[in-house]
Amino acid sequence: MTGDTNGSEDGGREDEVRGAPRIPGPRSAADDLDLSAVPLPPPVPATPPEEPRPGPQRAAEPAPQPTTPEPETDVAPRHPSDATDATDPPGPPVLAHGVLKALLGAWALAACSAEETEAVEAHLTECAACADEALRLRDAVGLLHTDRSLDLDPTLRTRVIDACLSRRPADIPVPDWASPYDAETARLDALLRDIGDSEWHAPVRLKWFESEQETTRKTTVAGVIGHLMAVDGLVGTALGLDVPLGDGTRGPGADWPLSPTARTERYWSAGRRPPTGRIHEPWREQSHTLIRTVSFAGRRVCELSVSYGDFALPMHDALLDRAFECWVHGGDIADAVDYPYEAPSAAHLNRMIGLVTRLLPAALAERRRTGLAGPARHLVTAGSPGRSLHLEIEGSGGGDWYIPLDSPAALGSPAHAVAQVALDGVEFCQLVAGHVPPVEAAAGQEGDREAIRDVLFAAASLSRL
Repeated sequence: MTGDTNGSEDGGREDEVRGAPRIPGPRSAADDLDLSAVPLPPPVPATPPEEPRPGPQRAAEPAPQPTTPEPETDVAPRHPSDATDATDPPGPPVLAHGVLKALLGAWALAACSAEETEAVEAHLTECAACADEALRLRDAVGLLHTDRSLDLDPTLRTRVIDACLSRRPADIPVPDWASPYDAETARLDALLRDIGDSEWHAPVRLKWFESEQETTRKTTVAGVIGHLMAVDGLVGTALGLDVPLGDGTRGPGADWPLSPTARTERYWSAGRRPPTGRIHEPWREQSHTLIRTVSFAGRRVCELSVSYGDFALPMHDALLDRAFECWVHGGDIADAVDYPYEAPSAAHLNRMIGLVTRLLPAALAERRRTGLAGPARHLVTAGSPGRSLHLEIEGSGGGDWYIPLDSPAALGSPAHAVAQVALDGVEFCQLVAGHVPPVEAAAGQEGDREAIRDVLFAAASLSRL
């Protein structure tokens, strides 16, 4: 049966084929119509609702069975939003799982748009795997916004080693007297690993006290490491090791000068080119070799003499001296590259100050011999140790030491103290390194002014390149 294509009969069949009738679009607002031109319909009289009549009811007509629509090019695809009321707020955008997973990092950083944020958060309530990943990313973002210092705790290395040794003790532990050198070389190594290639050429001005005045020498970060490696070679030579030489070779270094200054100058001049960042690994390898050698050798090398040319130190003091210089020059490098660098641990700093107090009487006697210090005033006998100066070190690594003034062989005594000097521990070490003038060093002074001046200048005279 055929009919007009616009008729209701064929139109109804076509709607049955195509599916449910489409919902008409929203009507225009009343404000948009000219109601004055539209005739009003006559009023409809109100009729009461019809009461249901008794009797048999007509059976309900069965619902039409849905039919499979045939694909037609002119049928618009249906969208879930077509079935909602136009006044309902739109829901989150429908995104694929892979897209939502890729947005988790931006969501954790609060970098998503409002629509993306809504879609991700709706997805997290349904996907446990993505929810776990989002939680981990949020925790990681929290670490990026910490107000704590990013510098490593100076005690971290010790605590990690202690934790490791508590599980499995080392077969060959590092001797206690070598631990300051081990710690300071490790700290400097960490600093060097953080700097860029160009910063190895950053200028560094080394300072020390010589001939009653401050002396300086300009070099680079790589030049400082070359200086440390050259002077550390004195310890390696005493242990019978082949040490790195300035021309890129290794050897016993027997024909090299023993004076730290002369040895450094020869090292710098031996290379055909200025030192670069490639000097880092040879220096670190040498420090590892020194620590490993004294650890395997045990106590029998503790008193082995290490010659510095004009003087000598036992091995345990020589490594403490090298730890002190490693810290001082590490600070010089850190200042050159604008990097924070802390003082050694209190226990190690206390040992370094103790070494200086043992060297001060001989340095004071040498200055007295050359006329740079006042003469001894008391004869040192078995019953009278002579005068002493009370050195009070405050802060980290602090303590009290009594420096004999009249003889390097005498022992300081509180009962014979004629003067007292109070200094911060780090400031005292900077004085010994030649970084602070003696006349500006003491925070507190009391007693014999000449004795105080002699000791402060003797401490500064211990500095060298």
